[in-house]
Amino acid sequence: MSVPSDQILEPSDSAGASLSQPLRTVRGASGDFLFAFLVRVAAVISLLMLVGIMISLMIGAAPAIKEFGLSFLWTSEWDPVAQRYGGLTMIYGTLATSAIALLIAVPVSFGIAIFLTELSPNWLKKPLGTAIELLAAVPSIVYGMWGLLVFGPFLARFVQQPLQAWFGDVPFLSTLVSGPPVGIGILSAGIILAIMITPFIASVMRDVFEITPPMLKESAYGLGATTWEVVSKVVLPYTKTGVIGGIMLGLGRALGETMAVTFVIGNMNQLNSLSLFEPANSITSTLANEFAEAASGLHQASLFYLGLVLFAITFVVLAFSKLLLLRLKRHEGK
Repeated sequence: MSVPSDQILEPSDSAGASLSQPLRTVRGASGDFLFAFLVRVAAVISLLMLVGIMISLMIGAAPAIKEFGLSFLWTSEWDPVAQRYGGLTMIYGTLATSAIALLIAVPVSFGIAIFLTELSPNWLKKPLGTAIELLAAVPSIVYGMWGLLVFGPFLARFVQQPLQAWFGDVPFLSTLVSGPPVGIGILSAGIILAIMITPFIASVMRDVFEITPPMLKESAYGLGATTWEVVSKVVLPYTKTGVIGGIMLGLGRALGETMAVTFVIGNMNQLNSLSLFEPANSITSTLANEFAEAASGLHQASLFYLGLVLFAITFVVLAFSKLLLLRLKRHEGK
């Protein structure tokens, strides 16, 4: 007896699909496990590298720590011949130049980011943004050479000399502007650092400002808010984490910059006054200038001690930024 062709059952794909479903599930689970394992390994390696660097610095600095203790931090004498070392001059130079760089770079970067995201015409946004990002690609040694040969003489002639003529007899201000008019010193190094870190901070600020939902800004504009009110009351509160992160990125670059600072800071291991135009030194420039020729013993150990201090300064800065973010998050909505 023949069966009609329309009643013949075709092989169903449901069986194959039901068999392939567990296979895809197994492969997906194994892939997720492998990915999670690799991510954990990368995180552990990063942590081990950080701990390894810290331990290496402590081992290298052990003779200087044993000899000078914490007095190394507030002693300004640096005499390799007499084997007496103190890091106050370098610590002061590092902190002073970084502070000057931030005071200049943060407002400028904020203005650039606001202009690019809120005020700039569309035809100018991409070319100007690309030009600012290209500044970050300029090698630091080029900034240093430009600062020494071009910016330094300009600063000495058109800034330092007029300031000394105007405030030379004023008690406190005369100290700030004292020093030989050669265009190298703490202020020169701070301004060069500001030029170097501005592209980093501005790029991060621009990117985080652009992720603000347009509906929030349009609602504020619809209620009659000005551009500044929209920025200060809508954009900044929404993007404060990214803004602080960008500033910390710039500060980290300023603290760790070596060659540009070495060219323009003066490389003098003496703290004669608190003048902004006085030649000084920083931790990174000292390491660059002396580490290759340092004899084993207290001299080399003191340089390791300076590296450990710079490591500690960076850690304190990052910890402070985290505490600031937690404080801001705790006060949200008040």
